[in-house]
Amino acid sequence: MDIVYITGLRIDTVIGVYDWERTILQTLVIDVQMVTDTRPAARKDDLNQTLDYGAVAARVTALVSASRFALLEALAETIATTLLTEFPIASLTLKVGKPGAVANAEDVGVIINRCREGACGSA
Repeated sequence: MDIVYITGLRIDTVIGVYDWERTILQTLVIDVQMVTDTRPAARKDDLNQTLDYGAVAARVTALVSASRFALLEALAETIATTLLTEFPIASLTLKVGKPGAVANAEDVGVIINRCREGACGSA
């Protein structure tokens, strides 16, 4: 299998557990690596035969910008579930970063790995 990826997708949203965080937009940075089979697209040089990273980025942007989660963990799980449900992805690794959330740290966040049912054995 192959990997299609998006790195550094910046999206503004309401996120956080503190009252003041619920009143502002904060920028999240999202990286996603999606396992899929790119051979059909390569054989035919056809976008319709592959995972359209533009469509994935648009879907993630719409989902995140409309969300109002308290925790990055909940947001990451929702993104992963949505992508695995709506796109031909066997598995993915998703990083959701919240730059500036911790003083003296460049970035903090979560990284999760998820599989489509049956795609990762017993996982």
